[in-house]
Amino acid sequence: MNVPPLNVSAVLKRFGLKADKSLGQNFLQDASALECIAKAAEIQPADIVLEIGPGLGSLTRYLAASAREVVAVELDGRLIRPLEEVLAPHRNVRVTQGNILDISPGDLIAQPNYLVAANIPYYITSAIIRHLLESKNKPRRIVLTIQKEVAERICAKPGDLSLLALSVQVYGNPRVVASIPAGAFFPAPNVDSAVLVVEIYPTPHIEESLLDTFFKLIKAGFAQKRKTLRNSLSAGLRKSTTEIVELLKRANIDPMRRAETLNLDEWRVLCALYGSKKAEP
Repeated sequence: MNVPPLNVSAVLKRFGLKADKSLGQNFLQDASALECIAKAAEIQPADIVLEIGPGLGSLTRYLAASAREVVAVELDGRLIRPLEEVLAPHRNVRVTQGNILDISPGDLIAQPNYLVAANIPYYITSAIIRHLLESKNKPRRIVLTIQKEVAERICAKPGDLSLLALSVQVYGNPRVVASIPAGAFFPAPNVDSAVLVVEIYPTPHIEESLLDTFFKLIKAGFAQKRKTLRNSLSAGLRKSTTEIVELLKRANIDPMRRAETLNLDEWRVLCALYGSKKAEP
C-alpha cells in the first residue's frame, strides 16, 4: 500500500498534545504493522469498516485505501481536530466522537457484514469484544491489535479455556496472525501486542435461545476456577451438588472435571439440559 508515513510524535507536538495514559493511548506507527492489520481485514471495495479509537489516523489511512467507507469512532475529543486534518485527503472516512460502548454498531452502520479493524486500548479489550459480538448487527470479521497474552488466551483450546475465550469462540473462530513489538507504538507500551482475527459465524455455535443460559453457566463454572464443575456450578447456580452431579452425568460430563476442560459442544449439551430442567413443572 502506498501510504505516506505519519510522524505521531510530531503531530502531537504540533497540536500541543500528549498521549493520555488513562485512556490507554499507544499510537501504532510502524508501517509494516499497519499494513499487516489492513491486509488481515481482507477489505473488499464495497466494504464498510468500523474503526474504534483511530487516534491520529495512522491505521485509518490504510483502511480507507481499500474500503468504500471507514467509520472511525474516537473517544478523546482532543484528537478530533488533528484526526480530521490527517484524514482530510480521504473523503471516504466519517469521524464520530463518542464512546463505542455507549453506541450500538447498528446506529453507525446499517449495512450487514461490515468489518471491524482497530488498535484498541488494552484495558477495555473484553468489553469492546463483547459489545461487538452481542450487537444485533454483527460484523463478519473483527481484526484487533491487543495485548499478545490476551490474544493467545482468546485462541486457547479445551484444557486451557477461559471465560473470555468461550465468550469469543461461541460467536466466531479466532486466530493470531501476527505479533507486534512494543517499539512499534508511540509511546511504547510495557508489553508486546498481537493481531487477532475473529471470523464471525453466521449463527452462534450455541443457539440464540440458549445464549443467556450459556453465559450464566460459564460464569458459574469459572467463578471458582480451581474447583471441580460439581462444586463450582453448585455454588454459582445455588443448586445442591446432587442436582449438579445429576445434570452433568446426563450430559456425559465427569462432575470432577474443571470448567476449562469443556469444549463448546459439551457446554451446548449442558445448556440444553439445564434449560429443559428449568422448564419442567
